[in-house]
Amino acid sequence: MSTVPSAPASQGSTTTAGKGKRPRPPFGVPVLSVTAALIALFSLLPLGYVAFMTAATGWDTAVGLIFRPRVGELLGNTILLILITVPLCLVLGVGGAWLVERTVLRGHRVWAVALAAPLAIPAFVNSYAWVSVVPSLEGIWSGVLIATLSYFPLVYIPAAAMLGRLDPAIEQSAASLGLGPWAVFFRVVLPQLRIAMTGGALLVALHLLAEYGVFAMIRFDTFTTAIMTQFQSTFNGTAGNMLASVLVLFCLALLLLEVRSRGTARYARIGSGAQAKAVRLGLGVFQLPAQLALLALTVLAFGLPFWLVLRWVLLGGSDIWDAAEFIPALLQTLGYGLAGALATTVVAFPLAYLAVRHPGWFSKSLELSNYITSSLPGIVVGLAFVTISIRLAPGVYQTAGLLIAAYVLLFLPRSLVNLRSGLAQAPKELDEAARSLGKSPWVAFLKVTLRLSAPAAAGGAALVFLAIVNELTATLLLSPNGTSTLATEFWSKSSEIDYPGAAPYALLMILLSAPMTYLLFQQSKKVAGQ
Repeated sequence: MSTVPSAPASQGSTTTAGKGKRPRPPFGVPVLSVTAALIALFSLLPLGYVAFMTAATGWDTAVGLIFRPRVGELLGNTILLILITVPLCLVLGVGGAWLVERTVLRGHRVWAVALAAPLAIPAFVNSYAWVSVVPSLEGIWSGVLIATLSYFPLVYIPAAAMLGRLDPAIEQSAASLGLGPWAVFFRVVLPQLRIAMTGGALLVALHLLAEYGVFAMIRFDTFTTAIMTQFQSTFNGTAGNMLASVLVLFCLALLLLEVRSRGTARYARIGSGAQAKAVRLGLGVFQLPAQLALLALTVLAFGLPFWLVLRWVLLGGSDIWDAAEFIPALLQTLGYGLAGALATTVVAFPLAYLAVRHPGWFSKSLELSNYITSSLPGIVVGLAFVTISIRLAPGVYQTAGLLIAAYVLLFLPRSLVNLRSGLAQAPKELDEAARSLGKSPWVAFLKVTLRLSAPAAAGGAALVFLAIVNELTATLLLSPNGTSTLATEFWSKSSEIDYPGAAPYALLMILLSAPMTYLLFQQSKKVAGQ
C-alpha cells in the first residue's frame, strides 16, 4: 500500500511528537547540561574531601582512629538518639495530622497551624529556653525531649498534606466491609502515608546528625559536637576528619535505608471522576483528651520556649537592646539570607530545568549528587571548605563568597524541589505556542516559563532564607572575621550563660522564621489541593 508524503510543517507551527526537530531551550541543551554537570561536581566537593582525607591518613592510622572506644561511645549515643526520637516524632506527627485532617476536631484549622509553628523556633533556641529554666538538663533523655519537640513538625507537615489529598473512597469501602475505625486507620490509611512517614523520618534523622547547638548546651556528645570540639582544639586534626568520615557513612546509610523503605507500591489514584470528600470521624468522649493532648504538645514545643525568650527579654530591660550589636547582626543575617537564597535559586534553575524538560538518567544522577551533599551536616561541609580553601585558594578562606557557596550546597534541594514543581506547571507547549506567535526564544522563555515558575522559585528562596537565618555550624567555621549574625551572636551570648543578652537575638530569629514557616505550611496545603 502506497503512502502519501505529508506536507512540510509551515514556519512557526508546532510539530507532533516524533516528527520534526524539537525546539531548543533559549540557552541550548549542551550549555545547560555542562552547567548542571559543573554544579553537580562542585556539590561533591565535601564527599571528595572526606574520601581524600581518609586515604591520606593511611589505613593503619584510620583504623586506629575509627575503631576506638570514643567512636563507639559516639556511635552508641547517635544510634540511641535516632532510635528513640524518630519513632516519637512519627507518633506525634502522624497522630496530629490524623486528628486535624480526619476527625471532627474542634478548631482543627487553628490546630493545623499550631502544630507547624514549632518549626519557627530554631532547635538551639529551644534548647536555650529549656536550659535557662532547668540548668541540670543533660544527657540522652534531655536530647530526646528537645529534639522531639523541635522536629516532629517535619513529619506532621507532609503527613497532613498527604492525608488531605488521599481519596477516602478506599477507606469507605473498607468500612463497608465491616472494618472498624482503628482497623481502617492501621490497614488502609497508614500504609498510604508510607512515603510521607519515611521522608519525614529521614529529615528528622538527618537533623539529629547535623545538630550541634542543642546537644552542646545539654552536654550530650554526638559526632557533630565531638568534631567541633576536635576542630576547635587542634584545628581540623586527623581525628576530627576520621569522625567526619564515620558521620558521612552514617548519612549515606540513612539515605539508602529511606530509599529501600519506600517500597514499590503506587499511591496515585487512577481513573476519572471526582474525588470523594473525606468523612471526618467523630471523637465523642475523646474530644476533650484530644484537645488537651494537642494543647500540651503545642505549649511545650512552641508556647513555653517562646514565652521564656520573651521573659528573658523583659528581665533584661532596655539595656540588652544595644543597637551597636544587634542591628549589625540583623543586617548581616538579612544580607547573607537574601544573597544565599538568590544564589541558591540561580544555581538550582539549570538542574530543575534539565530534570523537567529533559528527564533521563543524566538529569537524575545530577539531582542525586546534590541531595547526597545536602544530607551532610553543616560541620562536614564547613570542614571541607576550610581545608580546600586553605590548601588550594587561601585568598578565599573566611570570605563572604565562600560562606554563601557553603549555603548553596547545604540548601540547594529546598530550592530545587520547588523549582521542579513550578516548571512542571509551565509545560513547554506554552513556550512553543508563544514562539509560534512570533516571539523570540528568549522573550517566550521570560514571559511564559520564567513567569509561571516565579512563585515556586520565590517559595524555594524563602525556605532557603529560613535555613540560612537559623544555620550555625557552617557559619561559625566559615564566616569572615568580624561577621556577626543573629545565630552566631546568640550562640556567643548563650555560651557565656548570658541568657538575657542572648534573648533579643533569639526573638529576632523567631520573628524572621515565623513567616517562612507559615509559607511552608501553606505550600504543603497547596500541593494537597486544599
